[in-house]
Amino acid sequence: MLQLFQKAKIYAQKTAIVSNGGSYTYQQLLFASQQLATLLLNDNKDLDEKRIAFLVEPGFDYVKVQWGIWQAGGIAVPLCTTHPLPSLQYVIEDTEASAIVVSPSFREVLQGYAEDKAIRFIVLEPENDHKPADLPEIDKSRRAMILYTSGTTNLPKGVVTTHTNLEAQISTLVAAWGWTSADHTLCILPLHHVHGIINVVSCALWSGAVCEFLPSFSAEKVFGLFAAGRLNVFMAVPTIYFKLIAHFESLDEGEQQQLTAAMKKFRLMVSGSAALPVSVMEKWETISGHRLLERYGMTEIGMAISNPYVGERKAGFIGLPLPGVNIRLADEANIELEDTSVPGEIQVKGANVFKDYWRKPEATTASFTSDGWFKTGDIAEVEHGYFKILGRRSVDIIKSGGYKISALEIEEVLRSHPAVSDCAVVGLPDEEWGEIVAAAIVGDSSLDTEELNPWLKARMPGYRVPRKYVSLSELPRNAMGKVTKNDVKKLFNT
Repeated sequence: MLQLFQKAKIYAQKTAIVSNGGSYTYQQLLFASQQLATLLLNDNKDLDEKRIAFLVEPGFDYVKVQWGIWQAGGIAVPLCTTHPLPSLQYVIEDTEASAIVVSPSFREVLQGYAEDKAIRFIVLEPENDHKPADLPEIDKSRRAMILYTSGTTNLPKGVVTTHTNLEAQISTLVAAWGWTSADHTLCILPLHHVHGIINVVSCALWSGAVCEFLPSFSAEKVFGLFAAGRLNVFMAVPTIYFKLIAHFESLDEGEQQQLTAAMKKFRLMVSGSAALPVSVMEKWETISGHRLLERYGMTEIGMAISNPYVGERKAGFIGLPLPGVNIRLADEANIELEDTSVPGEIQVKGANVFKDYWRKPEATTASFTSDGWFKTGDIAEVEHGYFKILGRRSVDIIKSGGYKISALEIEEVLRSHPAVSDCAVVGLPDEEWGEIVAAAIVGDSSLDTEELNPWLKARMPGYRVPRKYVSLSELPRNAMGKVTKNDVKKLFNT
């Protein structure tokens, strides 16, 4: 039996999941997932890595389905609950899923498609309950899950992870972040993404902790759960912290004091998936008493670098390599940099690194160096052992007039302007300069972009100052709150 399920047996009588007004023990979760596995097997002994796509709301049913697929020997393919039908169809067809499992609320979304394509279609209803059958022994080297990259520039790629990969990703974080069976966390993150699946849900359930679910984000509901006093671990993305801060500032002083007192009792608060603005970190620390733990990871590697659980958490830095994860900075020729103060690409080795891209051998080969290091495409430098992300090689490193410019560093300065609430900096093609710096700004009515340049020139070299601006009410983002910079670039062409 896989280690996740072995651990669940240890905590059989403890509460595992709280969702939709119900509370479920580890024993109930194991039994329900075994029933689902039996249904999926349909009198076969083993799914033998057949792909099972599932569109299920966050909560008990989601975990039951995911665990059931694994226990039946299948590969779990989580579908995003907010994606349009063509995006769902792409994933189902690309993986050649043999079955689709849905919550009753998603029946109409995919039933017609499944029938047209003659794909087995399972709706999660009580009548589907089966007496658990004998389940196959699953070797850890088997493929376990396929998650899809965001696909901002090309068609999304399916990232294949084995059970060995997943166990490495989970166990590393459990040890590094001090997870125990006394923890109680809240999941508000999408469950087609490693941040939700691994960092929150799987780490909690590996540890015998309680994982509580909110079906969708609401600042009021999150703070309500904070005030109730059950939670002690919270993980989110920068945009969520931004919204929580805005809601907090709208409350009266008494409510603020009550919430601050409740938040100070937490042991850990984490931010990830996108760069955390220093201003957001500082504001959150003021209202919660917590310096957010910022970390770095990708779909392909899980988490690789993290600020320490115990020790200094540096604003603007992603931290130190996690135990068991090998990190190096390399130049454009994939040669390791001896001087790590020089910017280089983050490259990763370890059991946490994915197996391959689903049926894309050329893309897989191109993503690894000849000596087996995964090329993240993220550029970083190191100061006193701590890594600092400068941006994506493709979109955040702007080459202008012979300079290599970090878009993230410009964004950090822009956000410190009193009239700027958010921004995104991109490089636009230019015949003379190669690229020019451009900025999309979200600000209040008092903001005059013409006044920004002299203000910026007092704070950074002139070659970094944007030459073009566009004002927006909000930045384009994906499901995880990351700014989609290719969409930002398009705004300058309209």
